[in-house]
Amino acid sequence: MVPTSAMTGEGMGNLMALIVELSQSMMAKRLMFSEELQATVLEVKAISGLGHTMDTILVNGRLREGDTIIFAGYDGAVCSQIRSLLMPQPLKELRVKTQFVEHREIEGAQGVKICGKDFDKAIAGLPILVPRRPDETKVLMEEVTAHFKAAINSIKVTGTGVYVQTSTLGSLEALMEFLKESKIPVSGVRIGPVTKKDIMKASAMLEHDPTYAVILAFDVRIEKEAQELADSLSIKIFHANIIYHLFDAFVKYRTEIKEKNRETFKAAAVFPCKLKILPQFIFNSRDPIVLGVSIEAGVLKDGTPLCVPTKEFLEIGIVTTIEVNHKPIDCARKGQEVCIKIEPSGGEAPKMYGRHFDHTDMLVSKISRHSIDMCKEHFRDDLLKTDWQLMVELKKLFQIM
Repeated sequence: MVPTSAMTGEGMGNLMALIVELSQSMMAKRLMFSEELQATVLEVKAISGLGHTMDTILVNGRLREGDTIIFAGYDGAVCSQIRSLLMPQPLKELRVKTQFVEHREIEGAQGVKICGKDFDKAIAGLPILVPRRPDETKVLMEEVTAHFKAAINSIKVTGTGVYVQTSTLGSLEALMEFLKESKIPVSGVRIGPVTKKDIMKASAMLEHDPTYAVILAFDVRIEKEAQELADSLSIKIFHANIIYHLFDAFVKYRTEIKEKNRETFKAAAVFPCKLKILPQFIFNSRDPIVLGVSIEAGVLKDGTPLCVPTKEFLEIGIVTTIEVNHKPIDCARKGQEVCIKIEPSGGEAPKMYGRHFDHTDMLVSKISRHSIDMCKEHFRDDLLKTDWQLMVELKKLFQIM
């Protein structure tokens, strides 16, 4: 166990010394040099004067200037040629901007920057292969393609969810793990810049769940045509270079959509409730009816339509006000005693307490198939397990299929 600090750099020397010591003593056989090429793309980036370059970790084997190399690209295997092999100056780090020293040949194990053509298509995190004979090229290209497909297919996706795009295989795996922990479903993944094709794939979610009609683009470029198409189809693209920023932006968007839907369907979602009339608290018997009730089960909220099952499901009106100690509240739960105002629903003749119903009748919320669906879709978390049990009971009472 080596204590380290990212702030001061303390302990890094001890950590590196421990890794070297353990490697030499416990992994000596596995660390022996082999002529069989083993190289992995670490990062792809554009450098002024050099174009797109690949930072590569060469573990075993040799790379020579002029070698034909095969690597995985966004649109399939790419065959290119090494134009130059660059190494940083002694005691300089490969990823830090510095003057490079050009080499004719590099042998493992070390980091090397490779310059060549079509490197902008390369995918970091996958191996580089070198054909030694012309007839090996096609076979190795198929091998690289199979390797890439296996890596992508190992990432599990669902039928409904967000569309994810990243710049490297490693960042894709990290983001997928993060989304899995956050319980955010993913419908599709791709490595590379966001194109019109990706927008069309993401637009499929508009029919299933518009909340997931989004693309989470991590550290990738968004083509202008793709952005224009996304705007016209109402596909949201979240772009960031930090996973947490990407996640926070999507969660904020999802919360806004959820709240907007709750507001839109607030009137359509009828919560289940069962009310007992308190006969000693009848303040007004007709238009509007004002009386005291005890909530026997479920949730009573503003806008709830009430009916009397024992009087052939007679509709008596809609709850417009709920008060406790002369203070208005939005909703009341089982066990509370509240005063409610019931106004007749549009087009209905006002009902009268004492003539159409009395304290011996139980009042229940008038639910429908549509109201149940709205509760399930937008207000599921607002209802407890007992509330759903009452919903099932009322569903049988109203004979809703």
